[in-house]
Amino acid sequence: MAGHTGTADLPLHEGHAPRWLFARMVLLAREIVLALADEFGTEGVLARLSDPRWFQALGSLLGFDWHSSGLTTTTCGAVKEALRAVGDEIGLYGAGGKGAASRRTPLEIAEAAPRLAVEPGPLADASRMAAKVDSAALQDGFQIYHHAFFFDRAGRWCVVQQGMSEKTGLARRYHWFSEAVADFVCEPHAGIVGPRSDLVLNLVAREADGLRRAIPEVAREPPERLVSELSRLQALTLPRRHALLVSDLDPQRLRTVFLSSYASEATDFAGLLRTRGVGAKGLRALALLAELLYGTPVSFRDPARFAYAHGGKDGILYPVDRETYDRTIGILRRAVERARLGEREELATLRRLASVEPAFIRWPPGRPPGRG
Repeated sequence: MAGHTGTADLPLHEGHAPRWLFARMVLLAREIVLALADEFGTEGVLARLSDPRWFQALGSLLGFDWHSSGLTTTTCGAVKEALRAVGDEIGLYGAGGKGAASRRTPLEIAEAAPRLAVEPGPLADASRMAAKVDSAALQDGFQIYHHAFFFDRAGRWCVVQQGMSEKTGLARRYHWFSEAVADFVCEPHAGIVGPRSDLVLNLVAREADGLRRAIPEVAREPPERLVSELSRLQALTLPRRHALLVSDLDPQRLRTVFLSSYASEATDFAGLLRTRGVGAKGLRALALLAELLYGTPVSFRDPARFAYAHGGKDGILYPVDRETYDRTIGILRRAVERARLGEREELATLRRLASVEPAFIRWPPGRPPGRG
């Protein structure tokens, strides 16, 4: 099963976490992950990482800017680095990251394969599909530049990825969780936070089911016909949103995409998404042509719905207190060690964050988060 559990919009900030701060973030993340895994299992860890508000709280607790796009990349980096040390112990692993690191996700999944109880292929496919949906099937103006993939021995996984909008100066964060929703291409969001946009092409909306059935039919039309029909569409007087969506489509340049979709053996929309060479503009063209030729309407609905424990990287709201930070790490470490020896009283005082149920995940009937 696959689930898209939410997004969050954050201002784009430049710069990096200081080395001394990131090192402490890794240590604190390690103790938090160990405490969560001990209390809720690896599934509970993944469920919480996949919740946008819980993840935001975690990033703030670790000490990064609470209102910055860097919270996403740095928090994911700290958790991934922490799992290098304790992943084999608890059966939880991390892959991917920002920029070039995101492209190493399949390789890093494969490297963990000998320690898994499942084949790595479906995990790599889940990673690719999450990235493809948020970059091509949900066209909201944000370009994906960060993709982190966390997974356990049993094959459960979550994705935390982020896109940027140069136009608005915001970054939008997308969360996925394997246990939340059964379908990659129909309402994969269990909850999304952030400002809404009135110019969104949402090919994974529930109301776009007819469109998803029509798009593969259109893709099997001869490419020359599609080029001709797209040129005709651009010559029409269209409603504002349709006109904006079609304005940057070049029928001649899309000929190659139409050839790829025509040659594809895909029988459904998910298969077309997996087709190499069929990206955002190609899918947008096919969707608009499906509306023109079959009368299946497109969806413009933006699925978006909608921290200060140790300061922040920039000293907002107050500078990081290194002594307090180190003391926090020590407290958590002792609590985890004592819990393993059966002394759970100290750990009980630290459960408030851990016990917050993921607010955005709509669990299928009879499928609450369990122990990993």
